[in-house]
Amino acid sequence: MFFINSNDNTKIAVYELNPNVEKTIVLVHGWPLSHKMFEYQVPALLNANYRIIMIDLRGFGNSDVTYIGYNYNQFATDLYCVIYALNLYNFDLLGFSMGGSIVTRYMKMYQGYGVRKLCLLDAAVPSYCKSSSNPYGQSTKDTNKLIELGLNDRPALNEYFGSIFFYNEQSKPFKEWFQTLNNSASGLGEVNSLVALRDENVFDDLKYLDVPTGIFHGKEDKICPFGMGEIMNKNIRNSILYPFKKAGHGAFYEAKDEVNTSLVQFLNNTTF
Repeated sequence: MFFINSNDNTKIAVYELNPNVEKTIVLVHGWPLSHKMFEYQVPALLNANYRIIMIDLRGFGNSDVTYIGYNYNQFATDLYCVIYALNLYNFDLLGFSMGGSIVTRYMKMYQGYGVRKLCLLDAAVPSYCKSSSNPYGQSTKDTNKLIELGLNDRPALNEYFGSIFFYNEQSKPFKEWFQTLNNSASGLGEVNSLVALRDENVFDDLKYLDVPTGIFHGKEDKICPFGMGEIMNKNIRNSILYPFKKAGHGAFYEAKDEVNTSLVQFLNNTTF
């Protein structure tokens, strides 16, 4: 792990694996997780001979906790500062859930700087909450209740989030690990990012996505319903939708073999 300063001197934690190979992928986690969520993608990507760059968003994992800056524009700027500092070019970019919104905003703000292919994994795109562009999102009223719960009993919020995250029942040790991962977020980062999820919308950003885009989405996702994946597929040029049956928001784990195979095939497909 090492740190790269963003434009406001916030230290962003960066993790690099397999640095001396040509192919590179950058992974951006979702709310309220950290880079550790990609534990079950890392072996498959290493076996495919990828250099892996992962970050912790500000307020999460080992990155600095700030008072402000928990919005998609700042998160995208943080990501750009890492990409620029590492001199990355012709790399692949993946965002999960809120991370999907962040990489989408990055593609607009920075004209897709350096990106070869884009991957959206159960992404909170075009919006987390219901909107004119997304009839499948969560209600603002329910999200406000989650924000209130986070302000008063954040572990209870994370326990609820974990209870709807997966379609299939997971082992008790795994659920405990996942809860610990959720609880590792800072209170400021978690609650303020949930406000951003409630209020922000990246539908208008989709027209700026001009690289091959893979959309990987669980059919039983209760957090970002599958209909959102269909909206992405309809509105992103040169995109392909990979549905995963009997998988929820946590398809990256409960359908990990299928997700990893589809991801590597998409990345290696020279005709798409």
